Amino acid sequence: MNKPLMRITASGASGFIGKRLVPLLEQSGHTVHILGRRPHAGLPTSARFSIWDPEAGSPPRESLRDSEAVIHLAGEPIAQRWSPEVKRRIRSSRVNGTKALVDAITSLEKPPAVLVAASAVGYYGDRGEEELTEASGPGKGFLPEVCVEWETEAMRAASLGVRVVVIRTGIALGKGGGALGKMLPPFQVGLGGPLGTGHQWMPWIHLDDLCGLYRWAVENDRASGPVNAAAPVAVRNAEFTRALGRALHRPAILPIPKFGLRLLYGEMAEVLFDSQRVLPKTAPEGGFEFKHPEIFAAFKDLLG
Repeated sequence: MNKPLMRITASGASGFIGKRLVPLLEQSGHTVHILGRRPHAGLPTSARFSIWDPEAGSPPRESLRDSEAVIHLAGEPIAQRWSPEVKRRIRSSRVNGTKALVDAITSLEKPPAVLVAASAVGYYGDRGEEELTEASGPGKGFLPEVCVEWETEAMRAASLGVRVVVIRTGIALGKGGGALGKMLPPFQVGLGGPLGTGHQWMPWIHLDDLCGLYRWAVENDRASGPVNAAAPVAVRNAEFTRALGRALHRPAILPIPKFGLRLLYGEMAEVLFDSQRVLPKTAPEGGFEFKHPEIFAAFKDLLG
């Protein structure tokens, strides 16, 4: 049976995920209304656009009035050096931005049927060898605290009868930027390698699968609550870096010490060494099939 076509409002559409997701939704026949701080040259010309700064208040009512689904991606990038001001922006853009969005949904006479909101595997913190499913509790530290507050604000929409899905995203691998864009330069010249011992588990996901999960969450009436957006074949950091080196035909044997990344990223460097054995259960049990479950094949697809 064909899924009904929907009117979707999407925030953060000019980001790494949004630039791939919005065209996918439109190719599927959905109509997209974009929320953003400013128009972006890379956005589809067919999509409607409204200006919204998540830290400045609620989005315009007209951007949500007839929406049947809302996708919320907007947020300050985490992968940067954490100063007190950057940490404030990370928390505010996600927690206060989501609060402002849900407040706007609350004011509508007819709220959307579904809200799909971004979250992160940072929810789990550093958990060693523990297998982490959607039923696992939060970890400790700055990112887990932000994720708990972030998800709590999104889940408020459930009291209106809105189906809420929160996508706990791992390291998204795609062409043209994101985490892979930052990794490639040292690996391309043979200077890549594991982080420390490389023993830590490293949750990752191909961008095509991540965007597919968002579409699945919008279209699947049974999807609700947290969804782990991580490939089903978990890998340690050492295996991840070996696979990237193989795909590039370059050695990947030089360990990267924590103190070096600490100089570059400060407190954020600790997150890069967290061990998170994140396993997706909700999406596969709901019928979602990963197209890129294995890391080497994913790199071959992206770099071939």
